[in-house]
Amino acid sequence: MDVRLLSHTPDPERFVAVAARLCYAPVGAAELMGHMGDEAVRKVLATIMESGHFSALEHASYTFAIDGVSRALTHQLVRHRLASYNQQSQRYVSYAEEPVFIVPPDIGSDAEQREAFLGACGEAFAAYRRMLGAGVAPEDARYLLPNAMETKIVVTMNIRELLHFFELRCCKRAQWEIRDLALRMLALAEPTAPGIFMDAGAACRRGSCAEGKMTCSDPYERAPKRGEQ
Repeated sequence: MDVRLLSHTPDPERFVAVAARLCYAPVGAAELMGHMGDEAVRKVLATIMESGHFSALEHASYTFAIDGVSRALTHQLVRHRLASYNQQSQRYVSYAEEPVFIVPPDIGSDAEQREAFLGACGEAFAAYRRMLGAGVAPEDARYLLPNAMETKIVVTMNIRELLHFFELRCCKRAQWEIRDLALRMLALAEPTAPGIFMDAGAACRRGSCAEGKMTCSDPYERAPKRGEQ
């Protein structure tokens, strides 16, 4: 899995603080942007994060490039509807090289199961190629392709949606691949706006677990630092 932060709103903490402060200011946002001091920004951010008045967080956004993940993951990811997505198309992209299949760790750790898994994926892909060779349109032949197929996607979320995404998907009860993605995204976002993201992640990072009787009862596990696997 390769996750990169392509871009984000410049100086996101100031941007969010200005948007929030405008509600109570006699001057415009442009003037606030130039004159609001760092300490004022920190105080406004603290008020926002403590009060839960998160509408101002929607004015700043982050864009990630995500490669080397499965179709199973992206089917989960696009359920987060307050986001923008562009994904590699199985209708228009021809797989000239040998395909890559994402193997779940529980399967990959067992040699026999790994062989069976990759064999089944390979048979499905071979049938896909035979259909293409017989003149079947790629948009129809792709129905054979397994969820394990590697794909690429670009994702843009505003900060409010990112925090919601991190709370759900950084949880240890989330599916392993999307949890890995969420932890990597959080590790990239946190240094850009620590006042906003310092407590982001599963609910247990901030206090009690939100999963009720479904809790894993494990302590919070921090997001990996940049460069860690």
